[in-house]
Amino acid sequence: MNQGFDIQEILHLLPHRYPFVLVDRVLSMEPGESIRALKNVTINEPFFQGHFPNRPIMPGVLILEAMVQAAGLLLARPMSPEDRSRLCFTGIDGVRFQKPVVPGDQLIFEVAIVKQRSRVVKMSATAFVDNQRVAEAKIMALTGGEI
Repeated sequence: MNQGFDIQEILHLLPHRYPFVLVDRVLSMEPGESIRALKNVTINEPFFQGHFPNRPIMPGVLILEAMVQAAGLLLARPMSPEDRSRLCFTGIDGVRFQKPVVPGDQLIFEVAIVKQRSRVVKMSATAFVDNQRVAEAKIMALTGGEI
């Protein structure tokens, strides 16, 4: 398993910027196979102001977005900048949320490539807090080439 990388490499690989960078660090990656990444969830997140004022819960759609960003890092790292700009997520299936994510939690994302045929990649993604699954999804992407 390859070593992980920090926020500087994440910002180099992803087009996202504040407040939409939802991966803080890559813990480990096996190029072309899998990635483990993390997100520290703090009360300072801008979405907690309205979701919800008296009981802050991370929106499920943002947990899903963070899993997609981890998948994007897995696919983008070996690509040229030109091919990275053509990376396109095409589908998400089987999304399930098992437990709320709250300030103070540390989300760990595990994404693995399940199948790759030509430019189409299918991945499984799971999010954990304290070794308990909090969300899962199947993610599809189209890599490189013309869109």
